[in-house]
Amino acid sequence: MSEYLKIAFWFSVCVVVYAYAGYPMVLLFLRLFIHRPVRKNRIEPYVTLVVPAYNESGVIEAKIRNAASLDYPVSKLEVLIASDGSSDGTVEAAQRLSDGTHLRVLAFSQNRGKISALNDAVREASGEIIVFSDASAMLDSDSIRQLVANFADPEVGAVSGTYRVQQVSEARLGSQEEIYWQYETFLKIQESSLASILGGHGQILGVRKKLYPYPAADTINDDYVIPVRIVASGSRVVYEPSAVAFERAQEMVGFQRRVRIMAGNVQQIREIKGLFWPLQVLPLFFFLSHKVVRSVVPFFLVSLILSNSFLLYGMFFKLTVCFQLIFYGIAVLGSQWRLKPKGLRLPYYFCFVNAAYLWSICQLFRRGGRVRWK
Repeated sequence: MSEYLKIAFWFSVCVVVYAYAGYPMVLLFLRLFIHRPVRKNRIEPYVTLVVPAYNESGVIEAKIRNAASLDYPVSKLEVLIASDGSSDGTVEAAQRLSDGTHLRVLAFSQNRGKISALNDAVREASGEIIVFSDASAMLDSDSIRQLVANFADPEVGAVSGTYRVQQVSEARLGSQEEIYWQYETFLKIQESSLASILGGHGQILGVRKKLYPYPAADTINDDYVIPVRIVASGSRVVYEPSAVAFERAQEMVGFQRRVRIMAGNVQQIREIKGLFWPLQVLPLFFFLSHKVVRSVVPFFLVSLILSNSFLLYGMFFKLTVCFQLIFYGIAVLGSQWRLKPKGLRLPYYFCFVNAAYLWSICQLFRRGGRVRWK
């Protein structure tokens, strides 16, 4: 029995360490041998900026003004506000600024879900390139220009910009979210340089209209499913750090928001089949390491503490169980107070994210895999 517990302990350690530290190190090692630059050029294709909105009256006018200020020819930029059954004045606020040509409002009467609004908006779009951007995200002035430069390369089917957190002090976990997205940005830059990224940012994601896959209405994480299907179709999806979208930290708070994201992470594992035939070795490796392994970490955290609890002979196992108990104790304290220095808040954020994974799986089973857009 002791040998089985040791195997469970060490396997759990390997999974957790690989998910957050080992995988980035492997990417850096691969970069020594593989590098695929994008053939970028200054081009100006007709672009449609699609902004999905559900009860976004507080930010929709700012979003429209932000779109109007972009450094891109007005004659080549169309803005579509896709309201998914909004009931708070979002449609009326957007229509006040609409000219019916370069800025149009698609007012869908029912709240069907984000992906349904996106699918219908793409059908209405006139642009060769579709750029998706959430209503609460503000785009840097040259973000569209930086994004579309990548489409000069005919192999590129989609491009994700960079997501940055602003005013981190507004939210309790703002600084931890900022660290998380910096970490994710690092991973995406490495993956993009090697082959393709498999997920973008819904705040700024560009797609060739002819390659848009029209995902099913129950799709949760559209900004992952759309890119991975484009990769599966044979095109490349790359990351553009110079195309930046900003969002305030307070827009990202809430356990249910994180549960929804994690539920999407679980759901999107089914997309792996598209990378097997034709076999795409590096994207498949990214998928397994970045998504699948990350998704099972919560289970191995449980396995780690349970197996360690029965292996209390010897100084090493006593120290490891003490370390885990201290780590979770700091997480509990972090759930109640803003600990200082900020590094002491990371255990709470780590547990917060992984608890959302576990809860999202319960929610998916209870609701039959459906999570509404709110």
